[in-house]
Amino acid sequence: METLTTGGPVIALLALISLLSLTVIGVKLAQLWPVTSGRSQRSEAITLWQQGDKQGAQSKAAKGKSPADRILNFAMNALQGGLQGPLLTSELERRGNEEVQRMNSLIRLLELIAMVSPLLGLLGTVLGMIQSFQELELAQGAANASVLAGGIWQALLTTAAGLTVAIPAAIAAGLFAARIDRAALMIESAVGQLMLADHGR
Repeated sequence: METLTTGGPVIALLALISLLSLTVIGVKLAQLWPVTSGRSQRSEAITLWQQGDKQGAQSKAAKGKSPADRILNFAMNALQGGLQGPLLTSELERRGNEEVQRMNSLIRLLELIAMVSPLLGLLGTVLGMIQSFQELELAQGAANASVLAGGIWQALLTTAAGLTVAIPAAIAAGLFAARIDRAALMIESAVGQLMLADHGR
């Protein structure tokens, strides 16, 4: 902590951003963990629908917790209620877009943290170097080399802190985005399979 406090306000700001980043990562991890689950359960529900067991298919789909399960359950209820054609397709697209948008919430914040943190670290380094060379100028070249080196490493500390904050945020944002893409594909696949099963039945 003594080392970190020597970095000045930039280090304090990066520490706050790091706490924010870790909080967002934890929230998104809990939210996105189940979004790719239930593939076999959806397949069973679609098979039951194709066999004519609509109640069993709807009951099976309603047990799922992923976005694909929710969209599939709505599609089954809509088909059961007689909603078909372009109106059903439009509503499924709207609901699918809402699910994807909900999953994408806070991802931009992680990307922003990954982009801004190294810049803040670089800013702290530049400010620290300016201060060190100002002290050297005031000493008219007679400054202690160890004191000057101490100021320089303290300045470089902010760059290291910025990268330390940015790297986990960038990795998390990339992994979360890939998981969201897989969940979106599962939504499209579930709806497509249901439509084919209903048509075939």
